[in-house]
Amino acid sequence: MIFGRDIGIDLGTATVIVCVKGKGVVTREPSVVAMDRNTGRVLKVGMAAQRMMGRTPGNIAAIRPMHDGVICDYEMTQRMLRELVRKVTSFSLFKPRIVISVPSGITEVEERAVIDAGIQAGARKVYLIEEAVAAALGAGLDISQAEGNMVVDIGAGTTDVAVISLSGVVQAESIKVAGDSFDDAIVKYIRKKHNVLIGRSTAEDLKKTIGCVFPRAEETVVEVKGRCLMTGLPKMVSINSTEMIEAFDEVSQRILDAIHSVLENTPPELVADISDNGIVLTGGGSQIFGLDRLVESSTNIKTMLSDDAELCVAYGINKSLEWINDMQDGTINLNRRQQLAGQM
Repeated sequence: MIFGRDIGIDLGTATVIVCVKGKGVVTREPSVVAMDRNTGRVLKVGMAAQRMMGRTPGNIAAIRPMHDGVICDYEMTQRMLRELVRKVTSFSLFKPRIVISVPSGITEVEERAVIDAGIQAGARKVYLIEEAVAAALGAGLDISQAEGNMVVDIGAGTTDVAVISLSGVVQAESIKVAGDSFDDAIVKYIRKKHNVLIGRSTAEDLKKTIGCVFPRAEETVVEVKGRCLMTGLPKMVSINSTEMIEAFDEVSQRILDAIHSVLENTPPELVADISDNGIVLTGGGSQIFGLDRLVESSTNIKTMLSDDAELCVAYGINKSLEWINDMQDGTINLNRRQQLAGQM
């Protein structure tokens, strides 16, 4: 396309999803960069870099430049974005305009870092959209009406809880407890209870297979291999789904506390709307078994897991590209006027 493309990026802690106007989601890669420590040269980005994690010689480092939903390594983030943007754009006379998602609780400094990284990666202009708004759009909610909708977006690094009305965020809370926290909780639990150390990838597999925050109809048991902390030798232990509820207790309670906090600070009229419309869960972390039932039992409000929860933010960003001409570039914190108001 000779005049440049409009690109949307879901810049997540664990995954970066890129969509292009008119094409939808075009690439999805882990947020990992592999670089040569001696030369500073980027070797691999995304899936190829992730395969190197924990398996590299001393001169090669596999880095996750995003942490808790924000940039922790600016240069690596900028290089990762540049590589991904280059991958999805062909020759054009103009640089692309890019919409990037950010957590609701992001600071002005963190926003500026995202914008600068986007510009350095080759963007003509960078627009920010709050993840909760994008998730609501991607989940198919009509947020343009004067009624309350509640979205709980659980990613890898952050959980965003937001009440949205008239295309704007009325009340929101962002906590640095999400999918990665569930992985850490499993590692910590097995270490404490069974005296066995397992890796993060093993913990993630456990989370996906038997992980739950609400009792399953039938208890599931799996065998897990790790390193015995007493002998230093490999050891096999049996873990059941009931133990997962115990392991996840603290993490799930913090997510519930954030939901209760947002509801307590939301105007009564909107709380009444939410009671009718229900709570929508989005994000990869929301797919843990029983989370919707746990939230429903805690709040007494109907709770639904959105279809294709992991891609809701990306779908929402893709929708926002349709009215990019009406969006306002720059930081959200400096000007809280919602960029999408009236454009739905």
